[in-house]
Amino acid sequence: MIPRVSIVGLGKLGASMVAAIASRGGHVIGVDVNPAAVDAVAAGRAPVQETDLDATLAANRERIRATLSVANAVRDSAITFVIVPTPSDARGAFAFDAAAKAFEAIGAALRAKSDYHLVVLTSTVLPGTTRQALLPILERASGKRAGADFGVCYSPEFIALGSVIRDFLNPDFTLIGEIDDRAGAMLEACYSQVMANHAPARRMSIENAELAKISVNSFVTMKITFANMLASLCEAIPGADVDVVTQALGSDRRIGAKYLTGGLGYGGPCFPRDNVALAFLARALGAPALGPEATDAANNLIPARVVAKIAPLVPAGGTVGLLGLAYKPASHVIECAQGAALAEACAARGLRVVAFDPLVTALPGRDDVQMAGSAAEAVDAADVVVVATPDPAFLALDWSGVLARRPSLIVLDAWRLLRDRIPASAASRYHVLGRGPAPGADADAEARLAALWTGTTAR
Repeated sequence: MIPRVSIVGLGKLGASMVAAIASRGGHVIGVDVNPAAVDAVAAGRAPVQETDLDATLAANRERIRATLSVANAVRDSAITFVIVPTPSDARGAFAFDAAAKAFEAIGAALRAKSDYHLVVLTSTVLPGTTRQALLPILERASGKRAGADFGVCYSPEFIALGSVIRDFLNPDFTLIGEIDDRAGAMLEACYSQVMANHAPARRMSIENAELAKISVNSFVTMKITFANMLASLCEAIPGADVDVVTQALGSDRRIGAKYLTGGLGYGGPCFPRDNVALAFLARALGAPALGPEATDAANNLIPARVVAKIAPLVPAGGTVGLLGLAYKPASHVIECAQGAALAEACAARGLRVVAFDPLVTALPGRDDVQMAGSAAEAVDAADVVVVATPDPAFLALDWSGVLARRPSLIVLDAWRLLRDRIPASAASRYHVLGRGPAPGADADAEARLAALWTGTTAR
């Protein structure tokens, strides 16, 4: 049986966890400082935009409560998850002010509670934060001792916006950093009832879990950046194709195929900041930070590199049509999104930009980027179209008809999304990232490659 849980913070992850745990039969209390979020969850409505959240909350409303009171939530539950913002600070680390306030309120509630209670931090933090900064707040506010009177764990989730509920219920593994065996065992038992795929638990010290969480995301960004480097190389090598190369790489079990698609860079609310934070941690502790620093620097160069490809293709006074502004399909988030960065970089270069994204209706503060009402409208207004996200919605356009009607239109496809939709008659107007010219089609590219070896001796 799933113990009663409370969840402090009703953002995208917190509200989705409320819905997911309730969908598995658990009774959940959601807590937030925002009355609108509390009222929405209490009424079975989504307080934020996220796939399936509205329907899942509504379907399981009888097992869900919501309140502004941390004290009441702690009193009526056995486990409290804390999922509040930990934004990047000026150093590149994570600020934990909101977590500290939540722990203060939880500690005060624990003072009045005699039963053992487990507090689980889910927000991303750096090693040392939970034990050195937050646990003392709980002990001071409660007048009790961690390990003896209450438990503490650090247990972040590995989810992606747009699929939070599915990802939460079907993780590859659950990560549990525990203050002691009792706390870890209690959380593992809870997860064993909640997770639909019966994922294995990886239990360890709190510090190891804090480092493991940020290391996972940083490793993924390194993998993405490596694939993007290969894509750039392939563009300069006659006959090269990044999809062929990465399929071979991904077949090696030591590497794997996930996140190995060359295209634009990574973005969103987690990957960029986690990579920067790992670099901060490494420098602060005297360890080399070259890996995460290089990954971050390479990722930030991609929009300028793509704009350098676009600009010569746009006629004087012409327009760039940009398909995709969010950091990935099925998301409205433009934080650190490559599509949004491309729009801004094109506009800054004096190019007229008309953009469309199925879920993004505006770029705040960018009056120089015109928003189209549909993909077709953006394409019709453009001289050069850039496919910036691999959104299946863009496949719905009749690209053969569009290219036949617009004989001068050029398409730059960052993800090779349209490779099966472009007719052979328009192949010369279809540009992609990650593919080199056909052998014999580009004398300069052939000469550059040949020059590397002309006059050398085989060894």
